Formats: sequence, C-alpha cells, structure tokens
Amino acid sequence: MILNLQHIYKDYNQDKLVVPVLKDVSLQVEEGEYVAIMGPSGSGKTTLMNIIGCLDRPTSGTYELAGKDVLNLKDREMSAARLNSIGFVFQSFQLMPRESALDNVSLPLSYAGVKKKERKERAQKALERVGLGDRSGFRPTQLSGGQKQRVAIARAMVNNPKILLADEPTGALDQKSGKQIMELFQSLNDEGVTIVMITHDINIAKQAKRILHIVDGEIFTDDEEGKA
Repeated sequence: MILNLQHIYKDYNQDKLVVPVLKDVSLQVEEGEYVAIMGPSGSGKTTLMNIIGCLDRPTSGTYELAGKDVLNLKDREMSAARLNSIGFVFQSFQLMPRESALDNVSLPLSYAGVKKKERKERAQKALERVGLGDRSGFRPTQLSGGQKQRVAIARAMVNNPKILLADEPTGALDQKSGKQIMELFQSLNDEGVTIVMITHDINIAKQAKRILHIVDGEIFTDDEEGKA
C-alpha cells in the first residue's frame, strides 16, 4: 500500500465560521496504480491533493505514505518526505524561466544535497527518459507547451519518487500535446510508477486504471454508488 488515507477531514476557519472542505475521505492506492480523481471546482480535490502531497495537514484523520505515518512528522521531516517520495506535475509547469531545462530538472537534486556532477548526469537521464535529451540547454521560453510539461515531468521523476501527483497535467496544452503527455504517463505507469492525477476531463481520466469522484468533499467510486 503506497497511500492510505483514513477518515480525513479538513476544515478552514473563515470569519469565525468553520468551513468543511473534506468530509470523512478514505482513500487507498496500491503501489503501481494509476488513479484519476475528478471533481468540479470547489469540490475539495486540490485540498486533497495538497494533503496527499504533504503540502498541508488535515484537521483530523490518518495518512500513511509507504507505511510511514506522515502526520506525526515534524515540518522538516515532512518536507524531506515530500522531496524524496513525491513528484509533482502542475498545469502551469512552474519552471524557472531563466534556467535551462537541465537546471530546472536538477533542482530537486540540489535541495536533496546531491553533488553537482551527479545532479547533471541524473537530470540529463531524466530528460532523455521523456524524449528531451537534445533540449537540455533550452530555456522554457524556447520550448513548446508540451515540451515544458515534459521538462516538468522529468523534474518530478528525477528523484525516483514513490508516487507522481499530477494536477490537471494537460490543462494548458493543445489536444495533440495533451495526448503525447498522456502517452508518457502511460509509459511511466507501465514502468511501475504510481500516478494520482486530478482532472476535470473525462477523456483524460479514462486513461487511468481507476476513476474516483470527489463531490462536496466526499470521495465516491466511478459508479458513485459507494465510498472508495
């Protein structure tokens, strides 16, 4: 079991009011799975992704990542778990515009204290893995949207994380580029990479092996007849 969230609640305080966002969410993901989470705006899917990604803590509940109780970790320990266990892919790419593709990909390795020579070697291999080995010196402004997302995926994978979290990974791409990114995700999953993806597009969600729906802070299976 790579992800095990049980009875997750998340509330926000707003003008002395308690606003519930996640309500008794339980979610289990096996190693090597490919899961899509669909939900309308305001459904809680981004909050759930932030908790899975160790970017936020729930109000209550339990969360184990690869068997480790991450909610009892101190902030520094949680940051380390996030760095070493989770790769992030965002709709907006979040690349550093003035840095090369190679430097963008090597950034997580820098945070992890990897020496410069090894950083460059591993970043180059990650770029080759996503088909951009010949674009390592290019800056984001010299790359297409699809290529930028490939760089972002290489950056997410360079630390060999246990899980890849993707938030609307094709949202900023044209149809052709989006298809290529989904083919790359499928290839990574075939290699054993665990993927959890948020999307509003049912055609994108269908690429995953399991589809979940989040509605008003609650998770349902694809047929919406029971909790996941």
